[in-house]
Amino acid sequence: MEREKVVIKGSYITLSQLLKAVDVISTGGEAKWFLMENDVFLNGEREMRRGKKLYPGDIVEVADQGYEVVDEDR
Repeated sequence: MEREKVVIKGSYITLSQLLKAVDVISTGGEAKWFLMENDVFLNGEREMRRGKKLYPGDIVEVADQGYEVVDEDR
């Protein structure tokens, strides 16, 4: 599976921020409901916490699409 790179400026991004950044959800408030109704995987394990911190190197999979969190310096 090809992974889209998501560049972050700080040391981490939350799962809800990532979902919003890649246009899976339109507002941060939708994250809770989206995560309850859809399978989202973080590094191969089901993740349901919208505030989960994601760091460079983490892989998120949503509906057959993969995203890799990368540092802005890469």
